Amino acid sequence: MPEKKPDFNPDQRAGGRERRINPADLLKCSESLEHLLNNDVGLTAFAAFLKSEFSQENIEFWMACEKYKKTASPKEVAAKAMEIYDQYVAAESPNEVNLDSATREETKRNLETPSLSSFDEAQRKIFLLMEKDSYKRFLKSRLFQEMVPQPTVNLPCGMEKKGRRNTSEFGLAIPQCA
Repeated sequence: MPEKKPDFNPDQRAGGRERRINPADLLKCSESLEHLLNNDVGLTAFAAFLKSEFSQENIEFWMACEKYKKTASPKEVAAKAMEIYDQYVAAESPNEVNLDSATREETKRNLETPSLSSFDEAQRKIFLLMEKDSYKRFLKSRLFQEMVPQPTVNLPCGMEKKGRRNTSEFGLAIPQCA
């Protein structure tokens, strides 16, 4: 069976444009994982970081759950639930997330009568895992540090107007001017 592509691709950019994060949003992203996940640029950077650590299945699962909760058609709920389960939750699945056996079994039981809350506990566990582990490493990472505005001594304001861009190796525009 061919490996299914995840719903979330951290390499995607909004409309092909560079993404920028303002200092206030960056500060919020550093305060909590919840703030980070609610910021498009922060989420993209975090996903790129997880990909670099070969643990992108966690954010992909979290995003798939968020998308699943917005499923409007009751007819689609069961099919989408099985896709997520087969891709991330089932033992030996292509992008298996690190869940304890009790949570894995609870999630499997939830799929006997799928609802939009079928993955809530599994999603919560993965959120806590990312918060405790990956998020803390992300805040110390070079990728996050590159997002932090540097003093203008590094690059004077207006460099972009001269045709040069200040971007990280992950393609995120780094703000330099207040």
